[in-house]
Amino acid sequence: MGRFPRLRGRRSGQRQSGQKQSGQRQGGQRQGAQSIRRALSVLRILAAGRESGALLADVVQATGLTRPTVHRILHVLIEEGIVEQHPRSKRYAIGGQVSELALARQSRSPLLVAAEPYLTKVSAALGDTLFLTVRTGLDTLCLARRIGTFPIQVLSIEVGVRRPLGVSAAGVAMLASLDVDESKRIISANQPRFESYKTSGREVSRQVAIARRTGYYIRERGIVPGTKSLAAWIQAPGVTAALTVSMIGARLDPDREQEVAAILLENAGRIQQAITSSGKNR
Repeated sequence: MGRFPRLRGRRSGQRQSGQKQSGQRQGGQRQGAQSIRRALSVLRILAAGRESGALLADVVQATGLTRPTVHRILHVLIEEGIVEQHPRSKRYAIGGQVSELALARQSRSPLLVAAEPYLTKVSAALGDTLFLTVRTGLDTLCLARRIGTFPIQVLSIEVGVRRPLGVSAAGVAMLASLDVDESKRIISANQPRFESYKTSGREVSRQVAIARRTGYYIRERGIVPGTKSLAAWIQAPGVTAALTVSMIGARLDPDREQEVAAILLENAGRIQQAITSSGKNR
C-alpha cells in the first residue's frame, strides 16, 4: 500500500510536465499561426500595389505591424521568391513564384462562370461600364469588366485590382451583405488602410447602414471625379461579391437610379441562384 502514494505523485508530475509541454506546443502553434497571418496580410498589401508594389513604410502603415516585423517578413518572402524588391525604387512587389504556384489550379472561378452570361448583357442594357468584384479576405478583387456603348465610359479600375473592403461601392455593398459582427470586424481590421483612401471606419459604417436600408449602395462621388457608382451584392455559399456599374454623374439622376438598381439587383439574384445551383450539382 505504501507504494501507491509514490506512484500517484509520479503520475501527477508526469501530468504537470505533459500539461507544460502541451501549453508550450499550443503557444508555439499560436505564434506560428500569427506569423502566417502577418505574412499573408503583407502579401495582400503588395498585391494591391500590383506591378509598382509598395514601399516598406506603406506596408507598415497598412498592416499596423512594426517596421522591424514587416522588414523581417519581407526578407523571408524574398528569400523564398514570393516577393521581389525593385532595385531602383526599393519598392516591394509580388514575386514570380506566386504566378508559378497559381498554375497548379487553372480552373475558372465558379463566380465568373456563373456571371459570364449576364455581364455583357447588363453592360449593354445600361450602356455603362460594369464590374464584377469578389471578396477575398479583407479586400475586394475585380474579376471582370465589361465596357458599355455610351461614348463616355468610366474605367475606374482594371481587372486584378485589389482594394480594402469599404473604400468602393462594391466593398460597401459586400459589407452590407454580411452579418453585423463580421462587417464590424472587417472595418476595424481595415481601419489603418482607410486613411490613404480618404475615408474612415466611421464613414464606412455609415455607408454600410445606408446600403442595408436600400438593398444596394450608390456612391455619389466615384473614385473618378464627376462620376457615380451603384453596386448590388451577390451572396451565395462560399461567395461574397458585387455587380457595380460606374458612369458620369449626369447619367444617374434619382429617376434612373431606381431603373439601374432594379437591373443590377435582378441580375445579381440570377448569378446568386446560378452559383447555388452549381454547388448543389457537384
